[in-house]
Amino acid sequence: MKVLKEIQKRRTFGIISHPDAGKTTLTEKLLLFGGAIQVAGAVKSNKIKRSATSDFMEIERQRGISVATSVMAFEYRGLKINILDTPGHQDFAEDTYRTLTAVDSVIVVIDVAKGVEAQTEKLVEVCRMRKTPIMVFINKLDREGLDAFDLLDELEQKLGLTVRPLSWPIGMGQRFKGVYSLYEQKLVLFRPHGKQKEEDTIEITDLKSADLEKHVGEAAARELREEVRMVEEVYPPLDRQAYLEGELSPVFFGSAINNFGVRELLDCFVEIAPAPLPRITEERMVAPGEDQFAGFVFKIHANMDPKHRDRIAFLRVCSGKFQRNTNYLHVRQNRKMKFANPTSFMADKKMVIDEAFPGDVIGLYDSGNFKIGDTVTEGEVLHFKGIPSFSPEQFRYVNNADPMKYKQLDKGLEQLMDEGVAQLFIKEDNGRKIIGTVGALQFDVIQYRLEHEYGARCSYEPLNLYKACWITCDDGKALKEFLDRRRKDIARDKHGQLVYLAESAWSLKMARENHPRVEFHFKSEF
Repeated sequence: MKVLKEIQKRRTFGIISHPDAGKTTLTEKLLLFGGAIQVAGAVKSNKIKRSATSDFMEIERQRGISVATSVMAFEYRGLKINILDTPGHQDFAEDTYRTLTAVDSVIVVIDVAKGVEAQTEKLVEVCRMRKTPIMVFINKLDREGLDAFDLLDELEQKLGLTVRPLSWPIGMGQRFKGVYSLYEQKLVLFRPHGKQKEEDTIEITDLKSADLEKHVGEAAARELREEVRMVEEVYPPLDRQAYLEGELSPVFFGSAINNFGVRELLDCFVEIAPAPLPRITEERMVAPGEDQFAGFVFKIHANMDPKHRDRIAFLRVCSGKFQRNTNYLHVRQNRKMKFANPTSFMADKKMVIDEAFPGDVIGLYDSGNFKIGDTVTEGEVLHFKGIPSFSPEQFRYVNNADPMKYKQLDKGLEQLMDEGVAQLFIKEDNGRKIIGTVGALQFDVIQYRLEHEYGARCSYEPLNLYKACWITCDDGKALKEFLDRRRKDIARDKHGQLVYLAESAWSLKMARENHPRVEFHFKSEF
């Protein structure tokens, strides 16, 4: 019974958006309203020494962007909220895709001035494929931006969402007066940088009331009444079941940097968002309420604390109850393991816990046993689906810039590749190391982290490749013939799997035609 009660208290969600839409700022303000932090950081300001709670890596503080998914937990209105703040930059999309396997719902943040951007389209497409419930927060209303109705049309056309506004802005930029909550039927007045105290909230259940003019002025009151009437006529009513099935997306307006509109979003979220959902494995469907514990690793982070060189595997609890110092089965290695210091997170702050329930994300100290996608259970052999590694799009040779530190370089590369930020290939003919990434920014991050976390320096050499494909073949003779003929294009990944490095689309096409028995794969299920 205790497990079922705890499951109902959990809400685990991810925050996704294009870079600069204000995702990390929104995360900060959710933590602030949840009482998890006392003062919000300035994500981009160099004048203020505080930086956002979720951006805890040194390189994130310097660049003002998120490059790794952060996990934060806090209590709000008797519920336990788990937020996963993801990188918005497309060069780190792979980290975000994997994180989406560990959440039960998402909040998409849209910049009111820029509307729907390319990276947002890709991420929402992944959510829609998985039928993940989506809420939308339209941010930065204190600035001039697109018309609210135009934005809603864009959400429907570009993202394929069916939307339902649950709050509505009164003006924008200089004319921004506040937001009318359609969900709670309350008027919330805007105070720049205010704490949004109770006196800023006026309950107006009837928009015809003369009180409206008193608070926002005649013109704004007339405009609000007209627009709310249009919203009620044009958009479908809120249907929680449709939202839970990923078929209807509630939309909220606000300004996260001014703490505005965030509480309305959070209050509605805790009422309608799903508790932990079942998860699909290759063997069967795993329900949260099952007695037996099961969970999977969706992320690995090296050097959460550079002083201790620790690696932490982030595990999403899917069913049963996880307990400290209990023997569990590491399915891939087929061996029992126990964890003395499982932790819960507040960005880089960690706290040892004795138990965890479905929906929770816990950190397991790892000496190199885990890979992304690994399953941990009480004994049953399960393999959770949908945590792939994608074929990289950019490649460089990596060279040791300090021959005295080759051990540190090897260790650093091995640990950073385990995190899934990039992939390492070793050429069969000459043993040279190649790093493959989804985007160019990752090369800078790897170089920076190798130097500052491992004391190793590396340099890169350009390498023109079209694709790296994993290869398999049932016919030993056909495989040998392929490897002999393409020897200079063959490498192995860090798990020893064979990889074909195609120089161009044409060379890949020819390889497939000349070697029909060999299969080429563009993603490897870890």
